Amino acid sequence: MTQSRSFNVTPLVILALVALCIVLFAALVMSKTQPFGSTQSEGIPQHQQTFRWRMVTTWPKNFPGLGTTAEEFASMVNDMSGGRLTIHVHGAGEIVPAMGVFDAVSSGSVEMGHGGAYYWRGKSPATQFFTTVPFGMNAQEMNGWLHHGGGLELWRQVYEPFNIIPFAGGNTGIQMAGWFNKEINSLADLKGLKMRIPGLAGEVFNRAGGTSVNIPGGELYTALQTGVIDAAEWVGPANDLAFGFHEVARYYYYPGWHEPGSTLEILVNKPAFEKLPADLQTIVTYAARAANQDMLDQYTATNNAALNTLVNQHGVQLRRLPDEVLHELHAMTEQVFIEQAEQNDMFAKVWQSYKDFKQKSADWHKVSEESYYEIRSQNIQSEIKPTGNKLTQKSHQD
Repeated sequence: MTQSRSFNVTPLVILALVALCIVLFAALVMSKTQPFGSTQSEGIPQHQQTFRWRMVTTWPKNFPGLGTTAEEFASMVNDMSGGRLTIHVHGAGEIVPAMGVFDAVSSGSVEMGHGGAYYWRGKSPATQFFTTVPFGMNAQEMNGWLHHGGGLELWRQVYEPFNIIPFAGGNTGIQMAGWFNKEINSLADLKGLKMRIPGLAGEVFNRAGGTSVNIPGGELYTALQTGVIDAAEWVGPANDLAFGFHEVARYYYYPGWHEPGSTLEILVNKPAFEKLPADLQTIVTYAARAANQDMLDQYTATNNAALNTLVNQHGVQLRRLPDEVLHELHAMTEQVFIEQAEQNDMFAKVWQSYKDFKQKSADWHKVSEESYYEIRSQNIQSEIKPTGNKLTQKSHQD
C-alpha cells in the first residue's frame, strides 16, 4: 500500500515542478526584455524602483574624450544609484544619426543625448552660446556663467519648448583653429575654402569668403581625404591625433578663435526626468557636473603630448594665425552678433547675459590669470632646460 501511494503521488509532484519552472522561466524572460524607460514593477516604493535609459550621442562609440565622457557619466550614474538607473550609451548612427540626437530626445524616443548645443541652431539661434561662440569665454568662465551666472537657467528656458532639460556635460577647453593644406597668411587665403566649422564661427567664416559646412566628426577624415572639404576644425591635438588628420592635412593652425571653451551637453527628456525619484534626479545632476569637469581635466592632461607627437613624429607644420586675420575675424564676429540679436529676441537676451559675464570675468582675469601667465612666461625659461623639442622651437619662432 505504501509503495502504491508513492507511485501515485510522484507524477503530481513532477507536474508541479514543471509548472514552477515554466513560471520562473517566463519571469526571467520578462525581466530581460523589460522596455527601456520603464520600472521593473509598478506600485513599489520609489527608492526601490529601477529605470533603464538610452543615451544617443553625436560621437563615434567610445571616441576618446567626447565619447568616453558619455560612457563615464553612465557608469557614475549606475554606481551612485546602486543600479537603480542604468544608461546604455549609443554612438552616432547606432539608433539615430549624429545630428538626430536633439529630435530623438525631444520626442522621447530615447531618454538622453550627448552632443553640442550649437549643432541645434536651426531650433533656436541662441543655442550656440551654450557651447561656445567666437572670441568668447574660456572653459573656466563658461562653467562660472552656467552654474553661478544665470546661464543654465537661460539654457533651460531655450530648451523648454522642446521638452528637454540640458546639463553641461564636458568641456574641451580652447580648441585649435583647424587643419589646412595651404598656408593662411591673410584673410584672402580663406576665400573659396570649404571648411567644416559649425555654429556662429561658420557664419563668420562665410563672411570671410569661405564656405562653412557642418559634418559629423566620424566623416571628417574621408571628407578631407577626398577633397569634399578643404579644411576642418575638430577639437584639439588629443582627438585630432586619434582621427589621423595629420595623414590628410599638412598645416595645423592656432589659436582656436572660434571655440575658446566648448561646453558639451547632456540632454534629458523632460517627462522622463520628471518620472525619476528625487534622489535619482540629484544623481543625474551631479554626475553631469563631475563629467563636465573630468573632460576638461582629460584634455588638459593629454593635449600637449599629442601635439608633440603630431609635430615631432608626424611632421605636422604648426602655425599661428596672423594677427591681421584674427582682428578681421573678430570684427566680423561682432557684426554677426548684432545682426542675430536684431532678428531674434531670445538670442539678444542670452547674448546680453553672456557678454555681461564675460566682461566681469575679463576684468578680474586682468589682475589674476593674465598677469600670472605673463610673469610665468617671463620666468619659465630659467626653470626649464632647453630640450631641442621642435614644438618648443617652432612656438618661439612664432
